Amino acid sequence: MASATAGAKGAMFRVARAVRSGLVSAFGAPSIVAHAAASRKPPTAILNATSTPALTTATATAPTNATVRLTRDAAVDRREAGLTVGRARKTFISAEDKEVKAIDDVSLAVNAGEFFIMLGPSGCGKTTLLRSIAGLETLDAGEIYIGDQRIDNLPPYERPVNTVFQSYALFPHMTVAENIAFGLEMEKKPKKQIDATVAEMLDLVHLSEFGRRRPSQLSGGQQQRVALARALAKKPKVLLLDESLSALDFKLRRQMQTELKRIQRETGITFIFVTHDQEEALSMGDRIAVFHNGRPEQIGTPEQIYDEPVDRFVADFIGDINFIDARITGPREIETAGVRLAVAQDLSGFATGKGVSAAIRPERITLMPRGKADGAGAGAGAAGPTFDGKPVFDGTVTESMFMGFDMRVHVRLATGETVMTRLAPPFDASLIAPGTPVSLGVESDHIRVVER
Repeated sequence: MASATAGAKGAMFRVARAVRSGLVSAFGAPSIVAHAAASRKPPTAILNATSTPALTTATATAPTNATVRLTRDAAVDRREAGLTVGRARKTFISAEDKEVKAIDDVSLAVNAGEFFIMLGPSGCGKTTLLRSIAGLETLDAGEIYIGDQRIDNLPPYERPVNTVFQSYALFPHMTVAENIAFGLEMEKKPKKQIDATVAEMLDLVHLSEFGRRRPSQLSGGQQQRVALARALAKKPKVLLLDESLSALDFKLRRQMQTELKRIQRETGITFIFVTHDQEEALSMGDRIAVFHNGRPEQIGTPEQIYDEPVDRFVADFIGDINFIDARITGPREIETAGVRLAVAQDLSGFATGKGVSAAIRPERITLMPRGKADGAGAGAGAAGPTFDGKPVFDGTVTESMFMGFDMRVHVRLATGETVMTRLAPPFDASLIAPGTPVSLGVESDHIRVVER
């Protein structure tokens, strides 16, 4: 594999001066200088970074010389973590001259070799935190470590991280191979090593036949893979991805999700991926941090985030969900729509009589003909998941929408509230026609109680 041409090298040397001045990160994408904070002796931080932690919000207490506690659970040595953030704060002044807490006292730990997702709506702080890790933003307070190395006081080009931006930031005048070689050329690696690494990266991203092409001759998905290969060529300890798939169309984005998972698994590098796409987060992440108002509301596995949200925001933000007004009647019981329901969730933290919301995923609801199930089971007339209990609610179908992979059926309850169910094919047309009286069933462990 040929290394960069003489003409391209001239451009490289011009950029190299910017790299040394801190204006460009070493792999070639534009950046700004991180602050040169005074070095302090790092504390022996002990962080909670277990691979399958209990559900928590990401809280932090004042650090001592022994610990920086990230959650309520037992902690592990920071040296075992891929990346840790402690008590990070970042404030901006808005155009209206108001103080905005972009990062609000955030502490979290990312496991080495983990595919970690930072998920949330626009303005929640996820991108600001990612840029702070990269050195493109300066924290007002807090510390960032990769393993035992403190990095928040280093300029971007000295941090063992690389970033794949939404725009890819490829050099249009260079070939694919030259783009991938760029960071290695800046470090003056031997030509033989550069050529071998470029060939390895092209093979990793399945572009071995495209090394001589320029970015303009590639599809969007191919450009994304070149940007990924360039970022991985220097073997960073952590790879940061800033909404890197958002510019792709739906099918290509799905394909690239699979590719990213494969590449992360094969390289073993810690990936930190920022997105606002819930499906993307659930399909790719080993763990997900759901951000809201400058901090994570919940950190957990995709299954934990989806099935056991800690509050209404997380429940509502992740996927479709129904909220039904209810009140607490016991440590594991609620009353809703005139029916008392046993739930698997421990409700001892709620006062008896307190008004709450019963959160139920649409696909967890069984739809059945009115009066066909009497406690002996839903029977052959039921649609949806298996349900062996008594029907919970009675209602009337108001709307049915065919989505291809499922049917979404809206049912108005006697209380006037409307719930949605999702049914897999084949569909019973007589059961989902508007105006049809139906009953709804749901298992107790599929009801999540949250604050209203």
